[in-house]
Amino acid sequence: MMEHNKYTLTVNEKQDFDLTIEDLEQLNIIETQKGHYHFIGDNKSYNIEILHLDTNTKEVVLSVNDKKMQVKISDAYDRLVKSMGLSSGQSQKANAIKAPMPGLVLAVEVKEGQEVKEGDPILILEAMKMENVLKSPNDAVIEKIQITKNDTVEKGQLLVSLA
Repeated sequence: MMEHNKYTLTVNEKQDFDLTIEDLEQLNIIETQKGHYHFIGDNKSYNIEILHLDTNTKEVVLSVNDKKMQVKISDAYDRLVKSMGLSSGQSQKANAIKAPMPGLVLAVEVKEGQEVKEGDPILILEAMKMENVLKSPNDAVIEKIQITKNDTVEKGQLLVSLA
């Protein structure tokens, strides 16, 4: 039976930690300022800063007590796809890039009609005082750009259509 509320965190591609929603709720994490957090665990104090967040790949780069860490987050769907020997990117081809959070468009890195490869930067979105590079989820052609530099966008808003 698959646990749907269990997440596996892979730190620096070396160490795995399993957490449930309940585990996360029990952590005494305090946001000290936007993108900065503090918590105490095992009688140790931890200062955490979110350096980069990529919602497409479910990866986050953190600074934990001034030590940089890359964390990959896997959920029940990711574990199922992996157990079947598949790649989640092969089964679905994205045809749109939507805002993962509210923010300000700092730059648009592509033009309509341009071919892009998976991972190519599409635009830079400032959210919670962090610059987030939104990348192409797959090989595609930029069909329509719905936003321009300095636009304010809402979570889930269509930013770029892909063909």
